[in-house]
Amino acid sequence: MSAKPALSLAVSLVALLAASGAVFAADVSVYEPVAEAPVVDDGADLVIELGAGGRIAPEYEGSDEYTVSPFPIVAVDYLDIPGLFVIGSRDPQGGGFSFGPSIGYVGERDSDDFDDLDGLDDVDATYEAGIRVGYEWSFAEVYGEARYAFGGAEGFVGGFGANAIARPVQELTLKAGPFATLASDDYTETYFGVTTAEAFTSGYDAYEPDGGFKSVGVAASARYEFRPDWFLNADASYSQFVGDAKDSPIVEAGDDEQYTFGLGLSKRFTLDLF
Repeated sequence: MSAKPALSLAVSLVALLAASGAVFAADVSVYEPVAEAPVVDDGADLVIELGAGGRIAPEYEGSDEYTVSPFPIVAVDYLDIPGLFVIGSRDPQGGGFSFGPSIGYVGERDSDDFDDLDGLDDVDATYEAGIRVGYEWSFAEVYGEARYAFGGAEGFVGGFGANAIARPVQELTLKAGPFATLASDDYTETYFGVTTAEAFTSGYDAYEPDGGFKSVGVAASARYEFRPDWFLNADASYSQFVGDAKDSPIVEAGDDEQYTFGLGLSKRFTLDLF
């Protein structure tokens, strides 16, 4: 990949963090910090966060071209089912076990739109739905996620990782750490494989990849509470394909290094269900 997309992502993230700090310093009269982190109403049974944003990401798996697409923000911070279980904490910085939905979307891959895909079959949009679980301490967290993919590609995808956590001020949370992704055979064959028929029309060698580890990388995120229960979220990542995904002729023609950058807005909701 050329340095331009990576540089743009880095500059955007740095600019966001600088702007967050400036807002915090200049607007303390609107949102004054308190001595301790606010705790959600003791009567709450469910604390959920909902929002949306936009993300810069490769046009397709292995592409060296980038596009902007929307993405949802959904997280369950706390759930108390009386007599059964309690997950998470009412304290926004309380840590502990957490879970929530994990949703993914891969846009349609139209071979006519890209010279590197000429002669390959089109792939319809793929939808992914599953669950994300994690455990957070004061200065670190671990997490894992698994999703079922359907539509253009079918199979299972997922990943796991760990982050270091820093909170320079109460309203700002920074995270960074390594991660790895996995995919099943069917999913990998759809996005990285070349059938015998496609080899004849595209000029690529036929290639039938197996599932397993798909990529490894590092990710960073910044989360700023600019008003009580309102958050500005930014994230960026760098990853590199590994294993059979990296050896794909499609990736070799594109780029085995992939970058993403996302920016979104979300709101925390507190509900008394029981």
